[in-house]
Amino acid sequence: MTKTHVTKKADIKRQWYIVDAKDKILGRMAARIAAVLRGKHKPVFSPSLDTGDGVIVINAAKVKVTGRKPLQKIYRRYSGYPGGLKEVTYENMLKNRPTTVIKLAVQRMLPGGPLGRDTIKKLKVYADDKHNHQSQNPTVLEV
Repeated sequence: MTKTHVTKKADIKRQWYIVDAKDKILGRMAARIAAVLRGKHKPVFSPSLDTGDGVIVINAAKVKVTGRKPLQKIYRRYSGYPGGLKEVTYENMLKNRPTTVIKLAVQRMLPGGPLGRDTIKKLKVYADDKHNHQSQNPTVLEV
């Protein structure tokens, strides 16, 4: 009989990756980043554990979307009060808060609940090409 492998906390080895978002398609890049954050690229992946690695994204302000999405894509948030719905287009969001565009795209591909909230903390996004994570020795992640 073969035994089922059960991942333990001691089996998890963390690594950091760096992604240059310049001229990358937002959705495809976010899907790859979400998979790395979850740890789906590792043989020790477990759906109930945070087995993933950290990801640093640079040049977030230069990410691309296809088609007419710059004009048609809308980010909505609701305060909970009557008349509290706020809508921002992708174009304005990218101009004013470029890091939020990538963070939201990745976060919405992660599970909800405590596991997703812990996983998104390993994502660091920067609008330009400067970051302060050299001590993590990030390797380049091809997206």
